[in-house]
Amino acid sequence: MNYLRKLVGQKCYLSPLNSSQSEKVAKWSNDMEVAIRTGDISDMITNEIQRGYLENMNNSSGYAFYIIREEDNEVVGIGRLMRVNFINRNAIMGMFIGEKNNRNNGIGTEATKLLLDFGFNILNLRNIMIETYSFNEPAIKVLKKCGFKEIGRRRKSIIYGNNEYDEVLMDMLNEEFQDSIIDKVLNVKRGD
Repeated sequence: MNYLRKLVGQKCYLSPLNSSQSEKVAKWSNDMEVAIRTGDISDMITNEIQRGYLENMNNSSGYAFYIIREEDNEVVGIGRLMRVNFINRNAIMGMFIGEKNNRNNGIGTEATKLLLDFGFNILNLRNIMIETYSFNEPAIKVLKKCGFKEIGRRRKSIIYGNNEYDEVLMDMLNEEFQDSIIDKVLNVKRGD
């Protein structure tokens, strides 16, 4: 399938999300390793329900993209900016890489930077926040690598089995963002 190339990196690119991959995304949504990290583990997601979710993700308060592996145009994840508030210039970011073999190879880091670039340099947002869980150490590592800072924790707010975990809140301001693809296209240097 040919996908539109909205923002392009070296390992992946972002393409506007549609419902064409609803079966693949439903599979991910029911995969315990993915769903436990997104907080959707208790949701009952069928192919039809997933199709409806995907059809409504790009709306007046959000932007959603497929994360597509550059080498073979394979959809490997989803990235979103949600609850976009143009008055206060902020949004909530969410993303995941669905297939295990596409993790730990730099695609998640690059996709995060592409989403931030879109938010800060296309939508002109000032602050982008993300929520994750204390047990999701790989995500926290990627977010810190991209420049996110921890701004707080909601303690023991997630319970899986006999274990309690913190919800970790992280954010980034536009002036903290580095590695802009858009700046490179415009030949702009930060700080000039």
